[in-house]
Amino acid sequence: MTPAAPSVRSRTVRGDGVDLAVYEQGDPARPTVLLVHGYPDTHAVWDEVAAELAGRFHVVRYDVRGAGASSRPSGRRRYAFDYLMADLAAVADATAPDGRVHLVGHDWGSIQGWEAVATMAERFASFTSISGPSLDHAARWTRRNLTRPTPGNLRRAVAQGVRSWYIAFFQTPLLPELLWRAGLARPFARALEAGEGVRPRDGHPARTLPRDGAAGVGLYRANMPARLRSPRDRHVAVPVQVIVPTRDLFVSPHLVGGLAGLAPDLSLRPIAAGHWVPRTHPGTVARWIGEHVGRVTGGALTAAEARAVRRARVTPDRRPFQGSLVVVTGAGSGIGRATALAFAERGAEVVAADLDLAAAERTAELAGALGGPARAYRVDVGDAAAMEDFAKTVLHEHGVPEVVVNNAGIGMAGSFLDHSPEDWKRVLDVNLGGVIHGCRLFAAQMAEHGQGGHIVNISSAAAFTPSRTLPAYAASKAAVLMLSECLRAELAGQGIGVSAICPGIVNTAITRTSRFVGRTPEKQEQNRDRASRAYALRGYGPEGVAEQIVTAVRRNRPVVPVTPEARLGYVLSKVSPGLMRALARFDIG
Repeated sequence: MTPAAPSVRSRTVRGDGVDLAVYEQGDPARPTVLLVHGYPDTHAVWDEVAAELAGRFHVVRYDVRGAGASSRPSGRRRYAFDYLMADLAAVADATAPDGRVHLVGHDWGSIQGWEAVATMAERFASFTSISGPSLDHAARWTRRNLTRPTPGNLRRAVAQGVRSWYIAFFQTPLLPELLWRAGLARPFARALEAGEGVRPRDGHPARTLPRDGAAGVGLYRANMPARLRSPRDRHVAVPVQVIVPTRDLFVSPHLVGGLAGLAPDLSLRPIAAGHWVPRTHPGTVARWIGEHVGRVTGGALTAAEARAVRRARVTPDRRPFQGSLVVVTGAGSGIGRATALAFAERGAEVVAADLDLAAAERTAELAGALGGPARAYRVDVGDAAAMEDFAKTVLHEHGVPEVVVNNAGIGMAGSFLDHSPEDWKRVLDVNLGGVIHGCRLFAAQMAEHGQGGHIVNISSAAAFTPSRTLPAYAASKAAVLMLSECLRAELAGQGIGVSAICPGIVNTAITRTSRFVGRTPEKQEQNRDRASRAYALRGYGPEGVAEQIVTAVRRNRPVVPVTPEARLGYVLSKVSPGLMRALARFDIG
């Protein structure tokens, strides 16, 4: 049973000419986390996040001037940064007089936060920014993209300009206020629910929304035009964490570009969510705030939390998968080993799993030599119970993986009529069942974690290249391909990518371990030798497949035929299936 959140205590703090409604939870003796809301919200937008944090921290929220139960001064001038900073300082002094606070801002609360940590750094121990850029950085970012007019720069600048349409609208005299007071609050709440899944509840959107929306327009009028025209040279000394909702309709994720120049101690936390992420993903937001504060204060972090913190840090020597946890099955040799090493070389922590523990341990040893931590485990991917235990072990000892590569598989060739029920069971248990178990168990962890991820399933060119000599193998790999396509559609909404990798002829040990059913032992050995020589002559090694896997993860590619013959087969399967059926009659065994 989840313990009840500490009760909320309210009081009034005098700001710069206004009364500010302040709300506190948790033990004041603990580190203070100050949550600042955006427009047109009130402190209630943080209700769920505050409840999550209050057991560990002293949590403070307040209604900014013009919102909720705080005063609503008239006139644009009284919403300028100077007044906002005085209010913020007054709340910090009243609630944490003996220490620095950990500041968290969303939307306009984040814009205020950037100004605060740049001008009053001595009051703050850390800063977490959500969906609200530094106006100085945003202005410089826009100018940089427009003055260096590459297609990518122009596209990013135009995209942010489209997202920012409301800023220009809010400069219009009287009209925004009239719309809010005329009933805009109701369609706003409906749009919030339809567009982002933010369901109305007591306190959010606030009953004061018509007045809050009308008054809060002053924030845009008092600060935006002058700052965007003449950005200041800012530097932030406190540790900064930026939570980046990748589906934000108002703030482009690209705005984080160049932030390290503004905030040298920078961490980035992307999340597949919309603008109101404190409402839609409060558990994730609270967890990341707690990890950031824990890192800054030297608090105890679990191994998974410490890895997450390392992964989020932006450093000059940062590698593409720095701190990411990558699980690879069938990692003892071939494509699995090459993939584990490719991710390790790019900074990942690797979990190498294989039926052959000694081979997995060798892979882990090689991965560790490339710089990242690595562990080996023995697991039979075709055993559902063993995979359950393996997934739980990974979760408890390492955390939720960012990437899972379901690579383990076996080869089998021969006539369909020579395949026994036991042959079919083994091929399907490993080649298909292993992928199903890996997807089911680790996708569930990723979905619950709320930070996205990527699943890679190793299929084969045999999935779309029929052959009379590969009925079981080709059927299992075709099923993996279709499973990947279905799973990709289901998990896309949670920020989890799925890629099917379809190699052609690759020189790996699978040719030495494949079964050729219906053959005598002597004939089977001859077939293995012939296949091994042919694959070696082809000369395409597992390292090439591994590079394609890494690229597929980085670019979220759905289906990747790897070798030239695989790409040709994939195209022919689409444009000339009859030719493929004719070629399938030839015995390649």
